Amino acid sequence: MKPILLSLLNIAAEDKTRLNAHYEIIEIKNLDEASTLSPETLARVTALYGSATKPLSLEFLEALPNLQVISSFGVGYDPYDEDYIRRRQIRLGYTPDVLNDCVADLAMALMLDVARQVSVSDRYVRAGRWLSDGPYPLGVSVTGKRLGILGMGRIGLEIAARAKGFRMQIYYHNRNPRQDLAEDYHYIASPIELAKAVDYLIVATPATAETEKIVNQQVLEALGPQSYLINIARGAVVDEAALVKALQNKTIAGAGLDVFVNEPQVPEALFTLDNVVITPHVASATVETRNAMRELSIQNFLHFAEFGEVKVAVPWAQYGA
Repeated sequence: MKPILLSLLNIAAEDKTRLNAHYEIIEIKNLDEASTLSPETLARVTALYGSATKPLSLEFLEALPNLQVISSFGVGYDPYDEDYIRRRQIRLGYTPDVLNDCVADLAMALMLDVARQVSVSDRYVRAGRWLSDGPYPLGVSVTGKRLGILGMGRIGLEIAARAKGFRMQIYYHNRNPRQDLAEDYHYIASPIELAKAVDYLIVATPATAETEKIVNQQVLEALGPQSYLINIARGAVVDEAALVKALQNKTIAGAGLDVFVNEPQVPEALFTLDNVVITPHVASATVETRNAMRELSIQNFLHFAEFGEVKVAVPWAQYGA
């Protein structure tokens, strides 16, 4: 009898064919549906397929006494309890790198949109206001401006590379300065000082206990009424209530947001504001990138079945076997 791979995601037929060599596959829609499975069935679950957008409760994980491996579809791993996963020595794989380009592309798209007011001017034309009200008001330039990147990791580096094409000056903040960057990448010692220094601030930091609400009221005030915030990281890294107020009061010039605290719920106060561009967490949502993410997430299982380790492990879930 093969062990069970319990999946919270739909698995494509061709991927099932590959996985069937190692696992019996059971697909469920949510954790509640898992509670309908018998204890005997849950005891046979050794593999779990999930995503960063589907949090796993400790109660649920406790119901899987023989769980050995999780493959998470996505680059974020904030929903997974580090202490618990490490204590049980569960292998936790994820899908970084393959989505860097698409996320960086969207960061630039949001920055250009909110600065040049692409979305709001589109609405202006569609409402017939170009005819009735005349030319649309001026936007703001991006080329040659100062860009701050909060989190100079894989995605931050791709954002910076694109910004170079716009002849932007690059500033960044990490916990520590990177030694592998060119001299024209300027390290700033705190998020507040970074915000003071730039015209555009792009948030690309992982969501952790340390980065929760790292963009707070003080950072937004430091950014100021001529500058813009772009968030393609996680909603939790920004104080959402403070951001809404900052946009309403023009404390900052505007924002481009792809992520929110309680997705898919978005603060309704944002809907009436023309100084914010909103997208529904689509930074990696291209056919090419999602196919690459799917392939890597499946490879995590296949690699584990053969070698006892996932193809790409979450940094804190590397046990050095």
